[in-house]
Amino acid sequence: MDALQPTIRHAQPADAAEIARIYIESWQDTYPGVLSRALLASMTHGGQMGRWRAAICQGELVLVAELEKHGVIGMLSAGPSRDRTLGFDGEVYTLYVDPAFYGQGAGARLLRGAFAQLRKRGCRSCVIWAHAGNNARFFYERMGGRLVAERTARMMGDPVPEVAFGWKTLEPVERSEAR
Repeated sequence: MDALQPTIRHAQPADAAEIARIYIESWQDTYPGVLSRALLASMTHGGQMGRWRAAICQGELVLVAELEKHGVIGMLSAGPSRDRTLGFDGEVYTLYVDPAFYGQGAGARLLRGAFAQLRKRGCRSCVIWAHAGNNARFFYERMGGRLVAERTARMMGDPVPEVAFGWKTLEPVERSEAR
């Protein structure tokens, strides 16, 4: 399938419902058997919609990928690094694409858009934390990210192994095109 050319734009409060849908569907598609059923079942559309509407209204950097015929197909949130001990000043907190559009280039366009926005906000580098069992790690490597750290976080009391990918400059280098 050819790479998509979605428009990347700042999210608006009206986008919160679609962002919540993509967030939940991505988690449910990616993490069964990796994260507990209780954690996945605890994610509600109303709760996530409120979370994302608040983040947007409070000025958090939230971007969406949008196709004219399909609407919002991906989302990303970013800002200052929450852990400066790794030496990165920016961080992508979330990056999710509607499972129906995986592998078609929307994630790469979102990441490039985030890096451009982080540069405008004075950042020079970026880190992304991902679950160690998430196949997104291969996407981050393809986009030029380097494995820089590992940790175990906790979600609803469960240990969750995570890996961090870092970019010392905000220039993703695609090693192969998304298909």
